[in-house]
Amino acid sequence: MNVLIKLTHPLICLCKRILLHLINIKNKVMKVKYIRVSSEGQNTDRQRSQLKEFIDVCSGSISFNERPQAIELLSDKNITEVHVHSIDRLGRNTLDIMQTIQNFTKKGVNVISDKEGLQTLINGKENPIAKMMIGILGTLAEFELSRIKERQAEGIAKAKERGVYVGGVGRKEGTTESIEVFLKKESVKSIVKHLKNNESINRTALLSKTSAGTVKKVKKMIKEGLISF
Repeated sequence: MNVLIKLTHPLICLCKRILLHLINIKNKVMKVKYIRVSSEGQNTDRQRSQLKEFIDVCSGSISFNERPQAIELLSDKNITEVHVHSIDRLGRNTLDIMQTIQNFTKKGVNVISDKEGLQTLINGKENPIAKMMIGILGTLAEFELSRIKERQAEGIAKAKERGVYVGGVGRKEGTTESIEVFLKKESVKSIVKHLKNNESINRTALLSKTSAGTVKKVKKMIKEGLISF
C-alpha cells in the first residue's frame, strides 16, 4: 500500500499542475494596444504602452475594418482587451466608430479608451454607461450623415446656379475631373482634415503633400458648401 501511494502521489501532483495551467489559460486576459498614425514620421509616444501593439500608418478617413493592422486585430480570437489613446482611433467617423465598438463587444473584447476613460465591458458584461454612449453615438451618426447629404445637396444646387455644375455630371467647366471624383481623393480628405485643425494654407499643403493651389481650391469648395466641413 505504501509503495502504491508513493507511485501515485507525483502523478496526482502533475495532474493538479496541468489542471491549474489549463484554468489559467482559459482565464488569461490578452491585452493589446491599437495605434493609428497618418504618417511614418508621426510621433506615437503619447499612444505607446507596454502592451503588444497593432500600429496602422494610414489616413483617418479609412474605415477601421479596412486597415491592415485593424483587420489582423479583429481576426485574433485570443485578444480580450484592446486599449486605445482615444475613441477616434477606432474609425473614420462616428458611425464607423460605433460599428467597431459593437463588433468588439460581440466578440467579448473589452475596449478601453484612455482619453475618454471609457470601458465597454465590466466583468465580461456590457458596461451600461458605455452602452448608453454607443446609443448616443448612433444617433449622432445618423444626424451627421443626414447633415452631410443635406449640405452636399445645397452645395450642388448653388454650383448649378453659378453654372459650374454642368448637366448633373458634376464637372466644373474647363476640367475633365468630376467633383465627386475630386472629393474622393485621399489628398483632398487630408486637406480637409488639416483645415479643420485650423492649419494655414501652406502648412496644410505641406502636411497633405499637395500644392497651395489645391488647398485654396478645397478651401473655396468648403466655403461654397460643396464639401462638408
